[in-house]
Amino acid sequence: MTKLTLRELEVRGQRVLVRVDFNVPTEERDGQIVITDDTRIRESLPTINYLREEGAKAILMAHFGRPKGKPVGKYSLRPVADYLHTLLDRPVAFSHDTIGNIPEEIIAHMNEGDVTLLENVRFHPGEEANDPVFAESLAGLGDLYVNDAFGAAHRAHASTAGVPRFVKQAAMGFLMEKEIQYLSHELATPAKPFLVILGGSKVSDKIGVIKALMEKADTILIGGAMANTFWKAQGVPIGSSRVEADKLDLAREILDLAKKKKVRFLLPVDAVETQKVEPGSPGRNTSRVSLAHGITDGWQAVDIGHATISLYEDEIARAKTILWNGPVGVFEIPAFATGTIAIAEALARSKATTIIGGGDSVTAVKQAGLADKMTFISTGGGASLELLEGKELPGIAALSDRL
Repeated sequence: MTKLTLRELEVRGQRVLVRVDFNVPTEERDGQIVITDDTRIRESLPTINYLREEGAKAILMAHFGRPKGKPVGKYSLRPVADYLHTLLDRPVAFSHDTIGNIPEEIIAHMNEGDVTLLENVRFHPGEEANDPVFAESLAGLGDLYVNDAFGAAHRAHASTAGVPRFVKQAAMGFLMEKEIQYLSHELATPAKPFLVILGGSKVSDKIGVIKALMEKADTILIGGAMANTFWKAQGVPIGSSRVEADKLDLAREILDLAKKKKVRFLLPVDAVETQKVEPGSPGRNTSRVSLAHGITDGWQAVDIGHATISLYEDEIARAKTILWNGPVGVFEIPAFATGTIAIAEALARSKATTIIGGGDSVTAVKQAGLADKMTFISTGGGASLELLEGKELPGIAALSDRL
């Protein structure tokens, strides 16, 4: 850890700007906005409570949705402020603007241990443009800065990369510290065998991660629609399955790299196929996939099959470190979630260090009710992928270096 951490700041009596990740899923019920998954809010509590207990004035800022640089009612953070109030069991002041007189007045009346949440930073075009004027206006609301929004750390925005330039000290919060510990330091020298499970729809989304992990992994298991691209690259019939037709050469390059690096690169040996990817559409298990027999013409692969589940469960049982990123099927439809749930259950049984690398695989683990069985679950999607690739994240690079 070369960057300053929260514990190294003198926060008592200070106005501490805290970038949190409150971009949580919601739905409308009876005219009210209801938070359907509060994980990101709960993960911010250790940092918020530490600041409260240490006598700081915690000023929280976050983004929510994609309002495109202007105020949009449905993207207001007001419901999040109300929800945070219930979690903290103490008042949370809410500023209806992000900068200017309204937040300045609220902050001027804060006492030590108080918490204020600013309105959505993306209501201002300067946020995503990383406008220095907007960043300096945000910075003027505080004395110190803490970034605990790992899920936004890969974005060079005003509230993540701009504000640190205008404050005395900028440090990482407890969640950010934990994310880096597991996704970077823990995987630098993983206990062997090191198993990587990659799902999702596109090979192109994971190419950097695959190549980076190829340097460390003993075995890589592939699932999801990206398996179709690897199958097609090898001449396996894929029916009407989703495929990246322009990435076949890339898939062959990855397969060749795995042989060169002596990494076991396993594709599904069978699949669940259906004619329509929609609830209620019947599915069936294919026979063993080969150059002669793959997905039936007019049908689509939507999950790994029984034999693949068994094969992958055996690999999971042998591993000592496991990283999982991406579901292995269309898990949003219960009939096609069997493989993804089986992977989650196998990880829950494992004695290995199990790291869930953000994105939909986190949702899958939670839907299976197995989140508490995992060693670590990342709150970042794109940020976790970029960190796993070894990229420098702007929201981390901008923080103060340790002396």
